[in-house]
Amino acid sequence: QVQLVESGGGLVQPGGSLRLSCAASGSIFSINTMGWYRQAPGKARELVATIRDGGSTNYADSAKARFTISRDNAKNTVYLQMNSLKPEDTAVYYCVAANRRYYSNRLYSTIEDYWGQGTQVTVSS
Repeated sequence: QVQLVESGGGLVQPGGSLRLSCAASGSIFSINTMGWYRQAPGKARELVATIRDGGSTNYADSAKARFTISRDNAKNTVYLQMNSLKPEDTAVYYCVAANRRYYSNRLYSTIEDYWGQGTQVTVSS
């Protein structure tokens, strides 16, 4: 089992910034991907960004120019720096830790995955 602890959500004004953190612990030896998804009210959960063990990243189009994902392997922690936030970024953000078999950077099958409890991000004036 893998445990994930998220932090960093909150209320921010449009144009502001937030940094989310997600620390993994437990049986993480098989994890090769960490990242963030989000779910807005009434919508399906969607990809924000992921980062693989080797450092390659994958971003949703909505996140590419404004968000940066990074990881500290020594701390088993992944970060999401979010800048120029918009009201449409309002959602619950979920951390994921996964063991994926990759066929390309965006095509994969999931062997196992673990999800955090979610952290609320609200962008509003």
